Amino acid sequence: MSHIMPNSVLITLCWTVSLVSAAEWTGFRGPDIAGVSTERGVPTTWSATENLAWKTELPGPGTSSPVFFGNQILLTCYTGYNVPGTDAGEQADLRRHLLALDRQTGKLRWNTPIEPRLPEQDRIRDGHGYASSTPAVDGRRIYCFFGKAGVFAFDHQGKQLWQADVGDGLHGWGSASSPVLFDDLVIVNTSVESESLIAFDAATGKERWRVRKIRETWATPVIVSNTTGEPELILPMQGKVLGIDPKSGIERWSCANDITWYIVPSVVSQDGVIYGLGGRSGVASFAIRTGGMGDVTASHRLWTAKKGSNVSSPVLHDGKLYFMNDSSGIAYCLDAKTGDIVYEVRVPRAEQIYASTLLAGDRLFYVGRSGKTFVVAAKPEFELLATNDLNDRSLFHASPVAIDGRLFLRSDKALYCLQQRAGAR
Repeated sequence: MSHIMPNSVLITLCWTVSLVSAAEWTGFRGPDIAGVSTERGVPTTWSATENLAWKTELPGPGTSSPVFFGNQILLTCYTGYNVPGTDAGEQADLRRHLLALDRQTGKLRWNTPIEPRLPEQDRIRDGHGYASSTPAVDGRRIYCFFGKAGVFAFDHQGKQLWQADVGDGLHGWGSASSPVLFDDLVIVNTSVESESLIAFDAATGKERWRVRKIRETWATPVIVSNTTGEPELILPMQGKVLGIDPKSGIERWSCANDITWYIVPSVVSQDGVIYGLGGRSGVASFAIRTGGMGDVTASHRLWTAKKGSNVSSPVLHDGKLYFMNDSSGIAYCLDAKTGDIVYEVRVPRAEQIYASTLLAGDRLFYVGRSGKTFVVAAKPEFELLATNDLNDRSLFHASPVAIDGRLFLRSDKALYCLQQRAGAR
């Protein structure tokens, strides 16, 4: 298998706690948080029987995505309270779980339960549940964020090493931002719990720095190389985007994004420019040049546009920004230089899209909430290659992963491993 990593990935890896190999997928949307995989052998078509390598039933639901390190697949779920299809139960019975599956076979290797910090949110809208944050992993530890329960570190056998509090705030949408790693830090957006962005010591869980007044954002922070080659942490929120020194937590710049709603999607970047989506109406996408100081709205904001997505994150490929709107079923391609629409196409049989976009080789993968996956050619002319359905009959909110020549999809019920079979398309 060939898996050559782009320069941006290598830069990001040098900033994390320990260097990982090119065949790892160490956090939300991959090592560079961009939703890009160089895998070209993943299937275009599949079903509950076609091109299915294995399926592992999970102990409970969740919207977090799987991560891959060594011989393990790591992901989270929850049990005991507000599980879809069951009685609500009691909050005291709520458990989050960190699971490890065998990377080749999908067999469950271990299951570590985590007790709640009560009271918890009594109901979370839209089936998001209590396990929405994707773990982050390095050669030493696995890091998980479980909302009000806090940030946790585990060893690679599932033993808890530390826990850090993040605040008591609750929200009807729950928590969703995933932890990111930088040098010896674990950085978490705790907008819901304490309106903060917090960096913890990766070895001890001790708080190292905190940025306050972080409001109305569920986005996962992204660390990019700015226009001068320095690392910058980028966090979008309602109304503005922040550029922060990830070493110290000092705000370097802010830029108005003119988005009047909360922010969920994470940004993507290339050549010192970040691109983001968000909002339900009005301005819904933007491009900003990094590397500024102070309020850079007039000098560094390159464009805003009214086409975007309120939930799912985009991908950037060959100067084009690709995404599907979370509610309209319309697939978009925007010119990254100008924000102009290259195509705007309503996808047949489309449905709500909460999972972030995945680019694998020359194909885009859009996973719908019911499990329909739309495979689209990654080119400026819209071409729908396939529409696939696993007939899982539960929710698919997790973002897909392409690694090891296989495609992985996670539902509330199971983790699916899809692999091209001889003679199959």
